[in-house]
Amino acid sequence: EEVARNKPEKIHKIIVEQGMEMEQGICMDLTRRLELQEQLSREFDELLSKLHKMFFQYDLLLIEINPLVLTKENEMIVLDAKCVVDDNALFRQPELRALVDEDEIDPKELAASRFGLSYIALDGHIGCMVNGAGLAMATMDLVKLFGGSPANFLDVGGGASTEAIAAGFRILLSDPNVRVVLVNIFGGILHCDLIARGIVDAATQMEIKVPLIVRLQGTNFEAGRKILKDSGLKIVTANTMAEAASKAVEAEATVGV
Repeated sequence: EEVARNKPEKIHKIIVEQGMEMEQGICMDLTRRLELQEQLSREFDELLSKLHKMFFQYDLLLIEINPLVLTKENEMIVLDAKCVVDDNALFRQPELRALVDEDEIDPKELAASRFGLSYIALDGHIGCMVNGAGLAMATMDLVKLFGGSPANFLDVGGGASTEAIAAGFRILLSDPNVRVVLVNIFGGILHCDLIARGIVDAATQMEIKVPLIVRLQGTNFEAGRKILKDSGLKIVTANTMAEAASKAVEAEATVGV
C-alpha cells in the first residue's frame, strides 16, 4: 500500500487470458522492467509460468507470493505464499477437496453447502434469505439503511428445492441472535410458489416464533402469495424491497424491547 501510494511506478502489471500459455515476450518485458540479470530472469520467467498454470488449473481466485526475496548470493527464494480456491469449483478438484478440514468451517456454512446454499454469518439480528448474491447485497444494504442489522448472508440460488428452502430456515434459526427472518425473493428460474411451500413447510415443522417477513415478486408470485395467505401462519408480506426491509427493522426493534 505504501509503495502504491508513494511510488506507483514501481508496481508492474501484466494481463493474461485463461487457456493461454504465458507468452515469452510478456515475461521478458516484465523482467526487463525489473532489471533482472539473465539467470534470474530465466528463473522468474519459470516462476510466472507456473503461477499462471496453477491459477487456472486449480480454479483459484487468488495466488500470491509475498515476499519473494533475492539473497546476497543472488538466489531467488519464495518466503511465503498463499492461494484462495473457488469453493464452487471444488467438485472438480478432488485433490483440493481432500484438504478441506470441516472442523475449521462454521457448521452453519457447512450445512448450507450440503444443500447448495451460500451462507455467511454476520453479527446482526435480521436473518436474510434471498436468491442471488446481488439481491442479497441490496437487501442487506436496505436493512442497514432503515437502521437494522443483518444476521447473515444466505443465498438460495436459482435451483433450490423445497427441502433446501426448509434447510435454509433451520440454518437461519440455529443462530440465537436472529430475532426476525426476512425473505426477499425475485422469482426467475426459482418459482415463488416453490419458495412459499418451503417457507410454509419450515414454519410449520419448526414452529417459528420470530417475526417472518416475506416479499415475493416474479415467476408465480401470485400463487406464492396465496400459499402464504392460505397457510394460516403469521407471515407479514410486503410488495417492495423497501417495504420488506422496513417491516423487518420495525419487527426487530419490537422483539428487542
